[in-house]
Amino acid sequence: MMRPLQSLHQPRAFARRALRQHAAFSSSTKSDYVVVGAGSAGCVVASRLAEGGASVTLLEAGDASTLRGPLSILTRMPTALSMPMHWGRWNWAYETAPSPALDGKRVSCPRGRGLGGSSSINGMVYVRGHALDYEAWADAGCRGWRWVDVAPYFKKMEHWAGDDADGLRGRGGPLHVTDGANALGTPLYEAFQAAGDAAGYGRVADYNGRRQEGLAPMPMTVFHEGPRRGERCSTFAAYLEPAMDAHDALSVVTGARAARVEFDGTRAVAVATTDGRRFEAEKEVILCAGAIATPQLLQISGVGPADLLESLGVDVVVAADGVGSNLQDHLEFYFQFAVASGSLAPYLAPWRKLLIGLRWLLRRDGLGATNHFEAGGFVRSAAGKEYPDVQFHFLPVAVSYDGVTVPHTASGHSFQLHVGCNRSKARGAVAAASPDVETAPAVDFAYMSHDDDWTDYRAALRLARELVGHMDLEGVEEVTPGASCATDEQIDEYLREHLESAYHPCGTCRMGDDAGAVCDAEGRVVGAEGLRVVDASLFPSITNGNLNAPTIMVAEKLSDAILGNAPPPPVAHAMDHPRGHVDPKWATRQREKPFYTDANPP
Repeated sequence: MMRPLQSLHQPRAFARRALRQHAAFSSSTKSDYVVVGAGSAGCVVASRLAEGGASVTLLEAGDASTLRGPLSILTRMPTALSMPMHWGRWNWAYETAPSPALDGKRVSCPRGRGLGGSSSINGMVYVRGHALDYEAWADAGCRGWRWVDVAPYFKKMEHWAGDDADGLRGRGGPLHVTDGANALGTPLYEAFQAAGDAAGYGRVADYNGRRQEGLAPMPMTVFHEGPRRGERCSTFAAYLEPAMDAHDALSVVTGARAARVEFDGTRAVAVATTDGRRFEAEKEVILCAGAIATPQLLQISGVGPADLLESLGVDVVVAADGVGSNLQDHLEFYFQFAVASGSLAPYLAPWRKLLIGLRWLLRRDGLGATNHFEAGGFVRSAAGKEYPDVQFHFLPVAVSYDGVTVPHTASGHSFQLHVGCNRSKARGAVAAASPDVETAPAVDFAYMSHDDDWTDYRAALRLARELVGHMDLEGVEEVTPGASCATDEQIDEYLREHLESAYHPCGTCRMGDDAGAVCDAEGRVVGAEGLRVVDASLFPSITNGNLNAPTIMVAEKLSDAILGNAPPPPVAHAMDHPRGHVDPKWATRQREKPFYTDANPP
């Protein structure tokens, strides 16, 4: 049935309410909690606290245009995912420091701006991470963050559309998660997943289930039922919009950029915005501004390294050397191939894109309702890696992220792998460049600054090349970087030029119990009162794969901590397998089943 087109062009009730609230506030207002940032974490925290009976003011620097007006089709239609990231209205577009190891290249660092934050402009890929990621968090001093502790929150937050043989997946949660409709039975997707078995890695039905290692369908955060079926499922749409309709004590203020946190002694009492307003918190100020903006806001508010604050002329409220340090990310490169047929290349023609868009408008299905990353997987780059450290995203057409650069192939068909390593030892930093929040901070990821990074990425490229060799397809030919890129030196040269961020910054206000930790295991800023961080800044170490799902999980878990709620029931499979799936011979083999060739017979 055709949906009313007016919903694409007219503000919904939530948008009108948000704008009215924006206009109605005087120079100061008061609530139990002031939450800064309506992104992947902030939408969750604000909605859960309101659900728990608290009064909440949620401040968002951006506006409601990600969810209202004719341009909102670009954020709500999954296939348009590359477009919102290139709009300054929806993207902070931080500029990184030149990377010495990458010949001085500056790497793009987009971050979501507006309702839903990065969950409104990201690639929608849904990855929980490996159980051992969370064991590492606990081992780093984050008590209560082992896999058995976080699995119930992943289950709570999900509304999973697929099978759940092990009882690990959630039903009925706010966040819709589904496999794409194209991966199963479509030749290129099928050939990629089948190559997992042929190469000895295995093929798994759900890498968010019992076993991560292997090749699998790649689920995405897209509504799979209800009136928004086929639309992006951002945290705004999943959490905040329903909460705004249900709770009068939840106030969402758009166009409100936090200028600083105000303190009475070491107690956070309010947030001042750049337009001169002041929002008082009776209980807590909660920063959910993300791994770049949260440490910047802390620093210009007087919480951070004393020497940095003094250089900025900011009075020191809490001296905390760890604020802004421990910055981590995932890098990736595109591995592009020609193929005889079966790719999405013909659909890049403007008239075909128009038909895809029209079908989505009318029916909310087809190629408009997918991010196209419908298959992927995780493998180990070498023996001695206890669990996967390489991630693949499979895309059934070779194209740059902006959708502009398409390699020429004789057949006109192509595909690509996005290949990335998950656990770099490199650590960068975020540092405020001015006490004025409008001045962008200095962002230095220290990309590829550890020798192991080069070893791991060389191995990942060679393994990806070998894996594609196991795909049962006609006319496969490597386009980029090309078969002549073979030696370590040639691979390194290619990596220096082509490595890009996977857009997963985290770690800059890490949890822990050591002297360098910024926050305790419940997100409270050490040395301050009434001040908490709830976003990817808290991650002690980066998790396997895309970070949106772990960020939402953190927000769910800490919302319960703030309210004093009991956690959800334990998950039996996580209790029985607290370390997840690990190859029993991981120390001596790189994959569980050896593959055989004429040169390497059984």
